[in-house]
Amino acid sequence: MGEVFEFLLQRQLIIALAIGGALIVLTASYLMKREGRAVRQAAMWVERVGYGLTAASVALFIIAGFRA
Repeated sequence: MGEVFEFLLQRQLIIALAIGGALIVLTASYLMKREGRAVRQAAMWVERVGYGLTAASVALFIIAGFRA
């Protein structure tokens, strides 16, 4: 369990989650502008995933700060 926790607190992983989440939200924003109800519903789901990754990055960053 400790090894997994150490892996999650690596700086590179936290940065990758933040950038990945931002790119996913950017993609969702592009999809929101397209026509069609199904596309917008998919875009909303994609947006939630992107914000979830970004939130995970922020949470891991805070935890890593407390451990330092």
